[in-house]
Amino acid sequence: MAKTSAVERNKKRAKMAAKCAARRARLKAVVMNREVTPEERFEATIKLAEVARNSAPVRQRNRCDLTGRPRGTYRKFKLGRVMLRDLASFGQIPGMTKSSW
Repeated sequence: MAKTSAVERNKKRAKMAAKCAARRARLKAVVMNREVTPEERFEATIKLAEVARNSAPVRQRNRCDLTGRPRGTYRKFKLGRVMLRDLASFGQIPGMTKSSW
């Protein structure tokens, strides 16, 4: 089980990313647009730097929904490899079975 503070910090980052997504996208569009004057692009760059760092989607970490484990997480299931194997063995995931030969 991961530390509760790490899981909560990640949830906070996800919430901030959703909240600031429109503003970030608008500023990034201005920064990337070559037709805009360099002064306007520089001003947009400064405003983008003032937006909270934790609102960037890049700062989020993929974690297991059940345990909070940060590594070995399958994006499709949002589960860590350990929990995915346990649930598959017990038949809790439809269409998935543990292989045996």
